[in-house]
Amino acid sequence: MAKTSKALLGAAFLMATSAVGPGFLTQTTVFTQQLTTSFGFIILISVVIDLCVQYNIWQIITVSGKRAQDLANDLFPGLGYLLAFLIVVGGLAFNIGNVAGAGLGIEAMTGIPIHIGAIGSAGMAIAVFLSKEAGKAMDSFAKILGMLMIGLILYVTFTSHPPLAAALHHTFLPAKFDPIATLTLVGGTVGGYISFAGAHRLLDSGIKGEAALPQVNRGASTGILLTATIRYLLFLATLGIITAGASINPENPTASIFENAAGSLGRQMFGLMIWCAAITSVVGAAYTSISFMRSFHPLLEKYHTYLTIVFILISTVVFLLVGKPVKVLIFVGTLNGFVLPAALSILLVVSRKSRLMGTYKHPLILQIAGWAVVLILIAMGINLF
Repeated sequence: MAKTSKALLGAAFLMATSAVGPGFLTQTTVFTQQLTTSFGFIILISVVIDLCVQYNIWQIITVSGKRAQDLANDLFPGLGYLLAFLIVVGGLAFNIGNVAGAGLGIEAMTGIPIHIGAIGSAGMAIAVFLSKEAGKAMDSFAKILGMLMIGLILYVTFTSHPPLAAALHHTFLPAKFDPIATLTLVGGTVGGYISFAGAHRLLDSGIKGEAALPQVNRGASTGILLTATIRYLLFLATLGIITAGASINPENPTASIFENAAGSLGRQMFGLMIWCAAITSVVGAAYTSISFMRSFHPLLEKYHTYLTIVFILISTVVFLLVGKPVKVLIFVGTLNGFVLPAALSILLVVSRKSRLMGTYKHPLILQIAGWAVVLILIAMGINLF
């Protein structure tokens, strides 16, 4: 039981820390500037959508005992390869940004040049996968740095003195609403590879079958609520700084929040925060992207650890050669907005096939909620596109 609990918590933290990357921090700060106290409502709506997505994906994958790409291929031959391609391309592009973020964090903390910090951080991520028990090492890495991030943001939130009453009021009764911000938050929390990180980790931990559903749901809830906690605390911290009338540097808005809240120490705290966010996202993106390839051939399964290391090395080399590929990241960000509804649609169809799911009956309420999310995301995505 203790082993199962550790695996569930590890999967939840892997999902949460995969979501909390450099882009997550910047998005939260920028949208808080634009929407002020009403951004709390956007966070609330995104949490409801995220839970619908995670419950569906985690339940279908763990009950079937198969990874998403294998279910897609069983549903329609070749569909799993297409899904894997979209996930891996998106994961690789975002990982280039994650490596860049890790380098920026090291520079903010120590003054060491970004490229050296990026190489050192990539080396640390690789060391996690080279350890004898890579799965346990990855779980511990995600949990420790995840808790560190929460601690840092709690401190900044406490020192920024946000208007709590107004924030809580507008979290439930907003003064304004922005659908683009909602789509961006959902895409950044469960978009692309992120929504599969925890579910695939559970399979690797041996947690599968209908009997495991109560624990699976608890793990999915924990992952989303961890992510929501980090986002809401950062929202409150940003709100406190903005309300106080401090100026925010548009080039690095999150760093401004930390510096305004904690003075000269704030820059080091920001560096540590963005490094934690980036390095855990490097690990999560690499692990999940390769998990979409390893079942296609016995050799890929046998050497999946080395493939994961190559994935991190490619991300690092591309960053060192061309810097942060902004246009690629923007394109893949848009692409990921469509990957989530496509992937969720495939799994919802799979959930109705007895030849794939056996006697399991996927809850009707989750199916309805899942298809509603698919339609909402497609509508928002087309509008954004």
